[in-house]
Amino acid sequence: VRTSDGMLGLLGAPLLDALRAEAPRVTVRFLPEGDEDVAALREGRIDLDVGIIGDMGPEIRVQALARDRFVGVVRRGSPLASGKVTLQRFVEHAHLGVSRLGKTWGPIDEALKKKGLARTTAAVASGHYAALCLLASSDLVGAFPSKWLAHAAPRFDLVTFPLPVTTPAITIAQAWHPRFDADPAHRWLRDRLRRVCRSIAELAA
Repeated sequence: VRTSDGMLGLLGAPLLDALRAEAPRVTVRFLPEGDEDVAALREGRIDLDVGIIGDMGPEIRVQALARDRFVGVVRRGSPLASGKVTLQRFVEHAHLGVSRLGKTWGPIDEALKKKGLARTTAAVASGHYAALCLLASSDLVGAFPSKWLAHAAPRFDLVTFPLPVTTPAITIAQAWHPRFDADPAHRWLRDRLRRVCRSIAELAA
């Protein structure tokens, strides 16, 4: 199963519990995101791709698991942890991005640009949990999917707030090659993952 460290941290334990309850000897190999090439699915090097799935072409099956939106997050005690976070307050503080490729531009920047504003990205972390560690020990501002943060933020004593700009909703999905459509083991894995995602979404609602 190819997925990000953030998705693994959220889904890993409940998915393993669900799978091992029915198949105690099962082993799941979680692989890190990389170039997200379709060839890995086509050639059978991975069974499932889980996360925000881009265009993989017409041959790949994609099933939506959950929809979410970004919210802001800061450490408890940060200047933005209390009071309404206005646009002005939001852009006055340094931000932390998350990108395996080191990108500093994203949906929030697009939304700010439409309002004639820009933020300063002071650092870019390559993974979600590394980013949370940085946020917990600094006054940087981050933005993550709300359902994921509902589970992760309390572990780092972080607080969330509504973003002062509107960003597009995101869809978490699973993707696989159609040759596995009728494979019993693969269908079982997909079904259990879908159930786990639904349960997590309901708890975070």
